[in-house]
Amino acid sequence: MSIQDVIQEQVSSHQVVLYMKGSPQMPQCGFSAMAIQVLQALGVSQPFTVDVLQNPEIRQGIKEFANWPTIPQLYIKGEFVGGSDIMREMYQSGELKKLLEGVQAG
Repeated sequence: MSIQDVIQEQVSSHQVVLYMKGSPQMPQCGFSAMAIQVLQALGVSQPFTVDVLQNPEIRQGIKEFANWPTIPQLYIKGEFVGGSDIMREMYQSGELKKLLEGVQAG
């Protein structure tokens, strides 16, 4: 199974997936911390998270998967949403709340 297959399986099998540095309890960068705070503010208390610092293959592979150079990366219902800046903008505009309606993620 290729790393791209692993990533595809992760984003397909979970409603909300956040590729981040560190864990929700101990984010390892400010952008990952902000991404978790946004999700928690919207009621997503237990998103499926992948710590890219623990797996260099996923760290590189996720950048290729989404054609997006930075981490964190958020996926909702299998679709790439964006990084922390996009998450913040969508949170402020209310778009992210709409995307998360009906999602079972904790």
